Amino acid sequence: MIDVNDCREDNFDSIPIDAFWNTGKEKELKMHRIHAYPAKFPAFITTKALGFAKQNNLDAKRIADVFCGCGTVALEAKRNNINFWGCDVNPVATMIARTKSHKYQPQRLKRYYNAILEVFTKSDNEDSSYKQANERLKYWYGKKQYEDLSRLKFAIGDTVPSNSSYSLFFLCAFSNILKPTSRWLTKSIKPQIDPNKEPADVISVFKEQCHFMMIANKESDAAWHAKNEIVTGNFLDASIKHPTVDMIITSPPYVTSYEYADLHQLSSLWLGYTEDYRELRNGSIGSLYHVYNFDKELKRLNNTGTEIVFRLLSQYKSKARAVAKYFLDMQNVAKACFSMLSDNGIALFVIGNTEYKGVRIDNARHLSESLQNSGFSQVFITKRKITKKILTPYRDETGRFTTDGGGRKVYSEEFILIGRK
Repeated sequence: MIDVNDCREDNFDSIPIDAFWNTGKEKELKMHRIHAYPAKFPAFITTKALGFAKQNNLDAKRIADVFCGCGTVALEAKRNNINFWGCDVNPVATMIARTKSHKYQPQRLKRYYNAILEVFTKSDNEDSSYKQANERLKYWYGKKQYEDLSRLKFAIGDTVPSNSSYSLFFLCAFSNILKPTSRWLTKSIKPQIDPNKEPADVISVFKEQCHFMMIANKESDAAWHAKNEIVTGNFLDASIKHPTVDMIITSPPYVTSYEYADLHQLSSLWLGYTEDYRELRNGSIGSLYHVYNFDKELKRLNNTGTEIVFRLLSQYKSKARAVAKYFLDMQNVAKACFSMLSDNGIALFVIGNTEYKGVRIDNARHLSESLQNSGFSQVFITKRKITKKILTPYRDETGRFTTDGGGRKVYSEEFILIGRK
């Protein structure tokens, strides 16, 4: 762990890899794998972050993840019997997070599961709703898969009370089978049709998914009495009240990375979060879809942000606007995190750098400057290898990994920044 003031200001690449943050000793719980999610946060980092806090005389009674995603930190907080507050703009993410961080009674799950299958079996497709289906869903599904999914969703709603945590469990299972039962190209970071794909049978994969989740629930050792609050919304939205916390453990989105609203469009549409998934792009930090006064706001960028944006501006104006908006948002995130921390509290960020057509987007350096400008008395930095990452550092135009050096470079390392209030 190095004080950022002792690093070269122009480059963090010279910081050595810190093996402590690379891997964990414990095997990751199955509950962390109940739903596919891009760029998931490694569970062991939370454990190590809590250990770091104790070594630095901080006994965290409540922790937060301001970009909580699918709830990795939420579950790890429960396991450690620590109160948790989380926030994410993506309703699919918060649905998974709430499911993952809850403990269910196995016998009750089994009763609901059997009842759902019974209702599904007794229902039929004579009154097909496929013709009236959302056009985007018809794009991804054939008639058979769509109608079976409709029957299954009806069976869940007919069997499990909608305001029950058990409804979340089965809707989460439903959500995770939506891509395998569709024409969606597997293992792509961009939504696209696979013309050669044979979609999976709906009820078969649902049974497999539920069985896995039930096993995961039995394995989970989450504490029952730790308080858990997960909010759906933009962390910077003034309507969201931030509690006082002792520690923040989070991983911000990358500005040139995933468009989560697009990647989760099947779940968003099927679960009724929106009629048009593109609406969910609005307000997400790091999204390319923002409207704001670029010329007016540009002057609020810190030194690192200004330098990077002006390098982009001459050739890639639209990308420069997106990067500037991201940097401005992250500067506000740093300030908001400082405000919600208790005295001597700690904020830990896991963040990586990206690149756009030869221009380095130095997210880590920008965030370190933002933390210092926000009032953190000390800011430390270290570097870790991204585990389980395919070795090739490039992606092609479709989002698939490639060895072609002309593709978009994907970094295999990321930084851990720690700010002390």
